[in-house]
Amino acid sequence: MDKRYLYMLAAGHLSVDINTGSLPAVLPFFVSEYGMDYTSIAGLMFASSFLSSIVQPLFGWLADKGSRQWFMVLGILLAGFSLAATGFVTHYWGIFAAVTLMGLGSAIFHPEGARNVNAIAGAKKGQGMSIFSVGGNAGFGLGPLLAVFLITAFGMKGLAFYGLAAVATSGMILFASPYIREAAAREFKAEEKKETVSCRENDWHAFFRLFLVILFRSTVLVGIRSFLPLFCIQALGASHAVGSATLSIFSIVGVAATLAGGWLADRYGYVRVLKWGCVLLVPCLAVMAFAHSLWAVYIMLVPLSFAMQGAYSAFVVLGQSYLAKSVGFASGVTLGLSFSIGGMVVPSLGWYADSFGIEAAMVLLTVIALGGALASMLLPEPKKS
Repeated sequence: MDKRYLYMLAAGHLSVDINTGSLPAVLPFFVSEYGMDYTSIAGLMFASSFLSSIVQPLFGWLADKGSRQWFMVLGILLAGFSLAATGFVTHYWGIFAAVTLMGLGSAIFHPEGARNVNAIAGAKKGQGMSIFSVGGNAGFGLGPLLAVFLITAFGMKGLAFYGLAAVATSGMILFASPYIREAAAREFKAEEKKETVSCRENDWHAFFRLFLVILFRSTVLVGIRSFLPLFCIQALGASHAVGSATLSIFSIVGVAATLAGGWLADRYGYVRVLKWGCVLLVPCLAVMAFAHSLWAVYIMLVPLSFAMQGAYSAFVVLGQSYLAKSVGFASGVTLGLSFSIGGMVVPSLGWYADSFGIEAAMVLLTVIALGGALASMLLPEPKKS
């Protein structure tokens, strides 16, 4: 496993996901500056997800047809410049269009990036995917802090920084693409020589069960990132900075949780680690929803992060194992849709919050997490040959 190229891919992952991670921290500024309501805010989260959710499996299918490293370069550029554009547009539907293109950039990047990681990691797929995932978690962790800093210091036009960062990172990936392709080919040949490998057949029945788990988890994750800062600000009386910091702590802790989860998945099994995470998620959200204390929210951020992020590499590699002949497609669904498909449900959560209050929305997220824990009990072990 050549970690140099894994780190480069992780940097590209950071560059893409820092845009998505920054969006929830920008949303409260849209509320205060433009008077948007919960439904409008949820609509922007929907915009970042709906087109991405539709086209991401398509880009995964294309990734299975042959190496397309330029997908990663295009995805990074599109995501960065789209978020930067929201700093120069004041009309709601203009912001909606820019956020939609940001989600499309993410959809283009993830399947090809995860397919390359799967090949480069060789036998240590859990560890390799955890390194790659750390880039995404770091992006979600740094994004809220960076967004608040840029807007506070430079106004909404400070978001132009995201476009400049995308140019730098995409240039690095473009330069390294030929070497990444060679490293992936070497590891693939070495893995084929082993006596026991994952069965190279597609188990669609098992993958559908995993998709149900992803749907529940994605809804909870997008709900947390959409409403947790607002819950702290409007229900618990926190400031904008304190409310946005919850997302940063959640994602920064997630860096350690993802690395630990990759090691645990390689050691104890992907299905077992995923079940642990789904079960732990339920009491963490219940305490946040019912304690009505800012201290309780902050205390629960660490176990909540381990429950969500610790199982991240487990369900990505598990999906790739279920669809061993369609790794790119599996990556597009598990890696990409795990963050985006929940955004298609968030407008309903926004309507629910407008109708019954932000506290009721947090309780509903707890119920959804319970559904994910129950669905995880149906997952089978990957087939071996």
